[in-house]
Amino acid sequence: MTLKHIQPGSWNSRAVIHNGYIFMSGIVADNKSAGMKAQTADVLAKIDGILATAGSDKTMIVSAVVYVSDMTLKDEMNEAWIEWMGSNNPPARACVGVTLTQDTLVEIMCEAVQG
Repeated sequence: MTLKHIQPGSWNSRAVIHNGYIFMSGIVADNKSAGMKAQTADVLAKIDGILATAGSDKTMIVSAVVYVSDMTLKDEMNEAWIEWMGSNNPPARACVGVTLTQDTLVEIMCEAVQG
């Protein structure tokens, strides 16, 4: 069994690839002072970069879980998501309200396949 770790750190990797599948960690925005839509756009840009490193892109995402700290801001998150993903063949996705680290409004975890 071969695993490839993308950007391994002391406690997790940004993603792990096994048998053509890409399993991503939860990704958060760098700018914690930004609003929900901007934080989401930042996270999605990071996801683009991780997927590119893994030999894939957003069209190959099969599943995503979006964690939001305030469900009243879900529409703002959805705006950024739809602008990024488009409406053709979106992945399976769930959105869950949770407590995140201070000033983090959104965290997204994806599973994708290599292209």
